[in-house]
Amino acid sequence: MFFRQLFDPTSSTYTYILGDRTTNAAVIIDPVIELIERDLALLREQNLSLQWVLDTHVHADHVTGAKSLKAATGAKTAVGLACGAIGYDRSLVDDDEIRFGAMQLRAIATPGHTAGSMSYHCEDRIFTGDTLLIGGCGRSDFQNGDPEALYYSITERLFTLDDDTLVYPAHDYKGRRVSSIGEEKALNPRLAGKTREDFVTLMRNLGLPPPKLISIAVPANLQGGVVNRT
Repeated sequence: MFFRQLFDPTSSTYTYILGDRTTNAAVIIDPVIELIERDLALLREQNLSLQWVLDTHVHADHVTGAKSLKAATGAKTAVGLACGAIGYDRSLVDDDEIRFGAMQLRAIATPGHTAGSMSYHCEDRIFTGDTLLIGGCGRSDFQNGDPEALYYSITERLFTLDDDTLVYPAHDYKGRRVSSIGEEKALNPRLAGKTREDFVTLMRNLGLPPPKLISIAVPANLQGGVVNRT
């Protein structure tokens, strides 16, 4: 398997490219519109054919590169059905499979950060979006977020995976690149040793300001982003 983790320093977003080396088919997860030329250059360098562009949710802090990558490569786009987005080729529900060559990703519905948040499981790794971060989790106070749903998604969906499963989130603000399910169970300060009630109370009292780009990013991302013509 080809695997690359890429970073956008402006929004602290991780973008992931996975490729099947037997067929050179590839998927990309959570692309950022300003960086699609970087992503396209890497695909060309590795002789990979992009089949799918996946978003873990409708992001509020950056505009997705989904529609622009589709225009450049012919790849199909997908996001969770409960996101209510209309600009994608496929609306995913729990346990859907995305196939690329001989490989596949399994979509796991993990609502809570947003109503339509999806995580993607592939072999020994899980791409958790903003649902589970390294030493944290996404906020739950906009886009129909729900701290009780988020607690269930993390503890009853993600934490049921093998402890050795690698956790690759959509963001990190401290330069951390990867964790594991076992580490997050034991060490995540928002979850380790916390009851559901503790977690819900904490999440309802974070008092965070709105993301700076929310008024721009969310409408654009409901449409799959905008085609980058530059």
